[in-house]
Amino acid sequence: MIYTITFNPSIDYIVSVDHFKIGAVNRVSKEYLLPGGKGINVSIVLNNLGIDNVALGFIAGFTGNEIKNRIETDFHVKTDFIDVQNGYSRINFKMKSDEESEVNGNGPTIDREHINQLYNKLNALKAGDILVLSGSIPNCVSNDIYNLIMKELKDKGIKIVVDATGDLLMKVLENKPFLIKPNNHELGEMFHVKLSDKKDIIKYAKKLQELGAENVLISMAGDGALFICQNGKVYFSEAPKGVVKNSVGAGDSMVAGFIAGYVQNDNYLDAFKMGVATGSASAFSENLATKEEVEKLFHSIQEVEYEY
Repeated sequence: MIYTITFNPSIDYIVSVDHFKIGAVNRVSKEYLLPGGKGINVSIVLNNLGIDNVALGFIAGFTGNEIKNRIETDFHVKTDFIDVQNGYSRINFKMKSDEESEVNGNGPTIDREHINQLYNKLNALKAGDILVLSGSIPNCVSNDIYNLIMKELKDKGIKIVVDATGDLLMKVLENKPFLIKPNNHELGEMFHVKLSDKKDIIKYAKKLQELGAENVLISMAGDGALFICQNGKVYFSEAPKGVVKNSVGAGDSMVAGFIAGYVQNDNYLDAFKMGVATGSASAFSENLATKEEVEKLFHSIQEVEYEY
């Protein structure tokens, strides 16, 4: 089974406003609500691709109930959330106008008791399961929580995927995650360098591998993607052609696609191609990628072994 964890899920209230004016009454031309959070996005896309999974995390209050309801009812994803009593799950406001703006909520207070409840759930995972640790951590939780979770599950035969940035990612490397997925900008920030070309990106991606990561997937938006495989080979794929409509969730979709390709075919190249196709399909859509959209792009992906 595949499990995702979202520590701070949200309701994303997304509106479009024509020529927003500060200090004036503005009318919304389009609006919609979606459950948000990187792990939740991974769960939704996995389910869209026909891959059974369970979304874990923390919810609170009426907003938390709405998040759970929408995930289960609208997207048919199984959930096993932990109810938190202190506060409400956050509402993130995203406005599309001449410029895009966001206001993100804080979320509830997660204490030690709630973390212990999460550990109890995670200790039920079995060898061969996949766990996705994805996204940022609220201030009320220790910033080494991903590392602590990996230590808790060490030697249980669970493949762990981490999609995070900065110290949150660097701290897990000692525990040898199965896959990590920074983008090229995040990779440069982790090593405090400016990456100017593919050779630079590969050099520092391999440093992450030397520090413990088994596989490293680097997304580069319109410049394609690189995959540094645990077999020592490096693969590159150009980005498929298409009109970018929405970049939100594209990285999460790439993670979901990679996992889907891997569990379906037990093949790293298929996983890489599926990741590129799925991330691109979400970028080319108003919403997260569907199976049909991914299949249309999959056969256009031409991965090449990259010599450097």
